[in-house]
Amino acid sequence: MRQWRHAARRRLYRGGRAGPFAAALNRLSAVQFAAGVLSPSQAMTMEVRGRRTGRVISFPVAVADLDGERYVVSMLGEGVSWGHNLRADNRAVLRRRGPELVRLEEVPTDRRAPVLRRYLAVAPGARAHVRVDRSAPLTEFARVAGDYPVFRVSHVRSLRR
Repeated sequence: MRQWRHAARRRLYRGGRAGPFAAALNRLSAVQFAAGVLSPSQAMTMEVRGRRTGRVISFPVAVADLDGERYVVSMLGEGVSWGHNLRADNRAVLRRRGPELVRLEEVPTDRRAPVLRRYLAVAPGARAHVRVDRSAPLTEFARVAGDYPVFRVSHVRSLRR
């Protein structure tokens, strides 16, 4: 049963991009997560400025907490646009009941394994896309760590008025 669900979730993101149905679901989730309504505490909306267009892109994310730090992970791997946008401008806005300006720093590959494991614990929707079972040993996460960008979140300031 779980394999069937994972295959269905992967089809929503063929080619590493959200298809039309997934894009619509993401827009709804982004609004819901930004408001902090009926969503887990790790669910937020992230806004990143496009490196070419300058347009702000909003999408839902799960923020993993580990050892007092917060992290954002690209469940679709290296090719996602928002990851490239963050590398160009390491600032973003996280929204959950109010905006928070944050700085994101990419985590070196050799330090990603524990974060990836924690991420799969808090982001059930990502489990279909990461090629490791959430209960696998850290060595398995270390094996795929280079395929999934991880960014450490640093609070800059609240943008509430």
